[in-house]
Amino acid sequence: MATMKDKWNVGELKFDENGLIPVIAQDYESGEVLLLAYMNEEAAKKTVETGYTHYYDVEQKVVDTFGASLGNTQKVKAAFLENGGKALLLKVQQNGNADPEDKSFSCFTEQIKGDYKDIGGEMFGRLQRIVGEYKKNPEDGGYTSFLFARGVDRIGKKVGEEAVEFVIASKNPEKEGVVNEAADLLYHVMVLLSARGVKLSEVCAELCKRNR
Repeated sequence: MATMKDKWNVGELKFDENGLIPVIAQDYESGEVLLLAYMNEEAAKKTVETGYTHYYDVEQKVVDTFGASLGNTQKVKAAFLENGGKALLLKVQQNGNADPEDKSFSCFTEQIKGDYKDIGGEMFGRLQRIVGEYKKNPEDGGYTSFLFARGVDRIGKKVGEEAVEFVIASKNPEKEGVVNEAADLLYHVMVLLSARGVKLSEVCAELCKRNR
């Protein structure tokens, strides 16, 4: 397998007059934008060498491993260079939170315009993460936690029931019923995938292979 060092040449980065380049970190599965940070040449080299993000702290003027003091990490899965070479996009596997003060998975939590539904496909990745959190930390009285406690057989039965209801709804002229039943089906499929330890990225990879 090729390492990130084989794929990424720090010499291609165009640092500004302060020796910095802006970096956007994005969750590699959900597509959620996690943070905007900066790297200098040292931080970029350490990121390439270790495979984990290092950023330049503009206020402290030091290079830090992401979240090192709190045990958080960002493992780089892929790196993309802006066409002009003046910005970097990293697809990362984050352990912990991007915002340690608010303990938020992403630093971008305050939505100031638009509707939640506009997020579109990103919602599946977000749902996968939320479902996974319920699996790790069951919540008393929570439906998702209830399903996990009952196991794969119970979850699988619900998937079958929801699939039948979805098909029935699709035969009716009203669009609302189709939307509702499709949401129920997809949700239970997500829970079943989580119960079996299957990631959306694995399913998408299989779909891509079939679409060649």
